[in-house]
Amino acid sequence: MTGGVNSFQVSGYGPERSGWTRLLARDSVARRLDWPILLSATALSLLGTLLVYSATRNRTELNQGDPYYFLVRHLLNTGIGLALMAGTIWLGHRGLRTAVPILYGLSVLLILLVLTPLGSTINGAHSWIKLPGGFSLQPSEFVKVTIILGMAMLLAARVDAGDRQYPDHRTVVQALGLAAVPMVIVMLMPDLGSVMVMVIIVLGVLLASGATNRWVFGLLGAGAIGAITVWQIGVLDDYQIARFAAFANPELDPAGVGYNTNQARIAIGSGGLTGSGLFHGSQTTGQFVPEQQTDFVFTVAGEELGFLGGGLIILLLGIVLWRACRIARETSDLYGTIVAAGIVAWFAFQTFENIGMTLGIMPVTGLPLPFVSYGGSSMFAVWIAVGLLQSIRVQRPMSA
Repeated sequence: MTGGVNSFQVSGYGPERSGWTRLLARDSVARRLDWPILLSATALSLLGTLLVYSATRNRTELNQGDPYYFLVRHLLNTGIGLALMAGTIWLGHRGLRTAVPILYGLSVLLILLVLTPLGSTINGAHSWIKLPGGFSLQPSEFVKVTIILGMAMLLAARVDAGDRQYPDHRTVVQALGLAAVPMVIVMLMPDLGSVMVMVIIVLGVLLASGATNRWVFGLLGAGAIGAITVWQIGVLDDYQIARFAAFANPELDPAGVGYNTNQARIAIGSGGLTGSGLFHGSQTTGQFVPEQQTDFVFTVAGEELGFLGGGLIILLLGIVLWRACRIARETSDLYGTIVAAGIVAWFAFQTFENIGMTLGIMPVTGLPLPFVSYGGSSMFAVWIAVGLLQSIRVQRPMSA
C-alpha cells in the first residue's frame, strides 16, 4: 500500500502510536467497557471487605484466631473474580457460545458430585465440595451462569441466523429441558434458594427471547404446583420448612428459628440514619446475628453505616442493574440480549431476596448479597457475569 496510511495504523494500533493512545483509542477495549458497572461492582466488593472484616474480626471460632483471616480471603476472592472477568472478556461471550456444551456438562457433573461422599454440609445446606487447603466450592453458583448461556444458545440460534423472528415451541421445550436437569439436581441437595434464583433466571430469559407469553404464564402455574408438590412430598429439610413458617409468623419461635431475622431487624433498626460507626455496632460486636459475613452481611451495613450506608449499597447494585438492562437493550444480537437479561434477573432477584430477608419481608434462604457477601464461589460467579456483560458491550458494533 503506497501513498497513505494502512488500516492498522488508522485504527489506532500502528507502531507509531503510544501505549496510552492505543488504550484511549475510540475502538479500544478500555474505552468500550461499561465503566459504571465495573466501578460500582468493585466498590461493592471493597465495601463488602470492610463489612466482612467487621463481622468476623472478633469471632475467634471462625477466624482461627486471626482477625484479618476473612478480610484477606475476601480480597483474594475479589482479585480472582476480577481475573475471571478479564478472562471472560478476552474469550468473549460469542467465543464461549461454542463451549457451552462443555461448560454445561462440567457444571452438571460438579453438582452431581455434591450428592456423593465428596459433598459436604455447611450451615445446614448440603451444597458444597470440600477442597484442599480449607477451601470449598459451591457448584450451584456456576450453574446459574451455564443455564443462562445454554438457554441463550438454544433460543437465539435460529433467530440470529435469520430463520425465525422468535423461538418456536420446540426450541423453548429444549431450553426448558436444559435448565430443568441441573435445577432438579440442586433441589435434591436441597438448595431451595439457588433453585428460586434459577426459576427467576428462566423466566427472565424467556421474556427476553420473545417466546410467547403462554410459556411464561404456564411456567408460573407449573412453579406454583411444583412448590406445593415439593412441600407435600417432603423434599425440603425440616430447617427449610421452619424458615418459611417463621417468615409467615415472625413470633412463632423468636428464640429458635425466628432468632436470625429478629436479630437482623434489631441490628438494622439500631443504625438510624448514619449508623453507629464502622466497627462499632453493638449487635455486630456482640455477635448476636448469625452468619453475618455471608447471608446477613447487610445487617452490618444497616447497623454501622445506617440508612445512608445501606442506601449506598442499594444504589450501587441499582447502577449495575441499570447498566446491564441498557446493555441488553442496545445489543444487536438476540444471544447477547438473552444473556444480559438473564444476568439482570439473577442479580435483581438475589439482591431483593437477600436484603428482603434481613428486613423480614422475604423468607430466609441463604442467598448471598452479590459482590458484598463473603464466599468464593458466589464472588467468582458474579464477576464472570460482569465479564459477560462487558463482552456483550465491547463486541457490539460501533456507531458511526
